[in-house]
Amino acid sequence: MNPIILIPARMASTRLPDKPLADLHGRPMIVHVMERAQESKLGRVVVACAEAAIKTAVEKAGGEAVLTDPALPSGSDRILAALKIIDPAGKYDAVINVQGDLPTLDPLLIKTAFDLLKNPATDIGTLAAVISKEAEKTNPNVVKAVAEIDFSKNQKTGRALYFTRTTTPSGDGPLLHHIGLYTYKRAALEKFVAAPPAALEKRERLEQLRALALGMRIDVAVVDTVPLGVDTPEDLETARRMLKR
Repeated sequence: MNPIILIPARMASTRLPDKPLADLHGRPMIVHVMERAQESKLGRVVVACAEAAIKTAVEKAGGEAVLTDPALPSGSDRILAALKIIDPAGKYDAVINVQGDLPTLDPLLIKTAFDLLKNPATDIGTLAAVISKEAEKTNPNVVKAVAEIDFSKNQKTGRALYFTRTTTPSGDGPLLHHIGLYTYKRAALEKFVAAPPAALEKRERLEQLRALALGMRIDVAVVDTVPLGVDTPEDLETARRMLKR
């Protein structure tokens, strides 16, 4: 496959204003995310910007960025819009969506998610980690991935059956914290964005349920840790400490 990594970024964060441009040791956060993506060595990396200030910061750091409509409703809409601008001929047949608030992301996680697309039956790949903190099991902000994975056989990948904010599934066994890093076959991304929101997607407020409602196959790879997503000033301080190390 011929993948491209697209990083959606916009300034409209209520908890951390101008988040993509937040300073991390003298450079904007979006530049750190871009570098983590480049370190995966999977191919071209482009930032899909909602504002010109982000594009300027990326290009100043030697990266590539493209402007998209600020009114687009989601990151998946934004990356497809960017893809149509930079690749109208369809040269790239796989798309890796790396969130723009993951400055400490391990590049190996990107490759792990991409490798799921090697299965011809898989439309979308994503990641999850076993929940170790008891409080996270009942926290609705921690999205759970329900996947057909036999942990007794040390399986590390499996097909996603559902995603939810509730404590699911019941019975003995680990629960999985979903990590919002996605890889798409291009046709799957186009089909997904073209479809209207699904009923359960709106109820759970989880975009990936639209793909399941469309009958698309999402595979999940279980990894060791959940990467830090920077959403608050406290998260930003944590990222500064991690990058300093």
